[in-house]
Amino acid sequence: MTLMGQRIKELRKKNHLTQKELGDRLNVTKVSVCCYEKGTRTPSLETLVDLSNIFKVNLDYFLGNDNYVVSDTNDSYGMKMAKEEIDFITELRKYTSLHERLLEDPKRTMELIDKKLR
Repeated sequence: MTLMGQRIKELRKKNHLTQKELGDRLNVTKVSVCCYEKGTRTPSLETLVDLSNIFKVNLDYFLGNDNYVVSDTNDSYGMKMAKEEIDFITELRKYTSLHERLLEDPKRTMELIDKKLR
């Protein structure tokens, strides 16, 4: 499931809507809502705007740009990140050796992790 899909599903459930009810509000089918949530289909810009209005959230929330993070060492540098990305990094830092290895050679370390997960 993609971040966007996960967030659509969470907001739908938080607002006690079925996939059909949300689909009716968006003028799309229940199947379309299901596909958005699974990440097999991406909502159009118009549909994203409608989702934003229905759930009263900023479009950036669906795109994972909802938190502005400032560098630990440079206040003039920052970027937008999803809460889930921040949580991932926070958890990763607890595994010191893995975190250091990722910082030293991110590409190689990710290849090794990917290979191990297969």
